[in-house]
Amino acid sequence: MILIKPIITEKMTQESELNGRYGFMVEKNANKLQIKKAVEDSFNVSVTKVRTMNYPVERKTKFTKNGVMTGRYGGYKKAIVQLAEGDTIDFYSNI
Repeated sequence: MILIKPIITEKMTQESELNGRYGFMVEKNANKLQIKKAVEDSFNVSVTKVRTMNYPVERKTKFTKNGVMTGRYGGYKKAIVQLAEGDTIDFYSNI
């Protein structure tokens, strides 16, 4: 499973409405060709462009009454997919 989940934020919703771009969290080792094929097979649309971004692991340190607390947030890979003119993806159809 290459596509983990769609990114549904205000910014991505605006991008999808105005420019036909959709965001997905994808597996870290997936390349652009695999992402393109996965989106086309899953949603039956044609993809013209794929852009990817790798977000690193973030480490956080807090100073509390109980002492120093350390934690981390996992890194992930994000893909922005540009669809062909007239194609759309409806994430809310099966809710």
